[in-house]
Amino acid sequence: MKSPDLRDREEEPSTSLTGATVAPATDKEVHDDEAFCSQLVDRVLLRGPNPRRREFSLLMGVIRDFLKGFRTLHFVGPCVTVFGSARFDENHKYYRLSREVGAAISKLGFTVLTGGGPGIMEAANRGAKDVKGRSVGCNIKLPFEQKHNPYLDRWVTMEHFFVRKTLLIKYSYGFIIMPGGFGTMDEMFEALTLIQTKKIKNFPIVVMGSEFWGEMRQFIDAMLVGGTISPEDLDLIKWTDSVNEAIAHLHEYAVKQFGLRLAHGQPRGSKLLGERDLAAPQR
Repeated sequence: MKSPDLRDREEEPSTSLTGATVAPATDKEVHDDEAFCSQLVDRVLLRGPNPRRREFSLLMGVIRDFLKGFRTLHFVGPCVTVFGSARFDENHKYYRLSREVGAAISKLGFTVLTGGGPGIMEAANRGAKDVKGRSVGCNIKLPFEQKHNPYLDRWVTMEHFFVRKTLLIKYSYGFIIMPGGFGTMDEMFEALTLIQTKKIKNFPIVVMGSEFWGEMRQFIDAMLVGGTISPEDLDLIKWTDSVNEAIAHLHEYAVKQFGLRLAHGQPRGSKLLGERDLAAPQR
């Protein structure tokens, strides 16, 4: 069923908060918007009420995303997710640090899980492959080109950002937050909120890049002063620039806390259902 025309959902003319009059959408603007929406279903889903058949179709798309993610990631073993910017190239210091982090996570016995894209994500996955560890990505489909990086043993591409974020958290026993932008901050505070509200267990969160995150750390301290968080909430984050400290924190609060056997006892795929196990790391 055809999506409602944008002009059917707007008052004409409308007024912004600044009092300026906004011109009604032109035919070309409407066409361009609908073309964009056809490539990015999140925009259709989140733009308000759609026809009932369209809403049902969108709901089925969300379910397909989750099923695809479950089938791909169920057999990859205990993961640590590395979040960070897609904008750093291999010559950047944070790319090099993330590559070192990915290798160290693999040596600890975890699967390295990232958003599957370039930059920090690529570096962490690349670090895992440097030491022959398991490397997995959960990518996102965008209207502009967004390919998975070449250092993945397995990957899945999602239509919906919120499904992708849920999967990155669902399969992880710890989180490494590297320097990044809005998306990295969103992922970091999503994990913190879920832990703070007891929706998930107290998984370790390590924030690396003290120079980059310095003002953010001050702001979190200001939250405590302002009474919007509790003193114990500060303990949810480990701030460090040391890979050794980060790995020691993961070992103490992920491996020991949850009694993980890491390379042993992970779910096995069913050949009948077309499921594939992920090979154990080569030592």
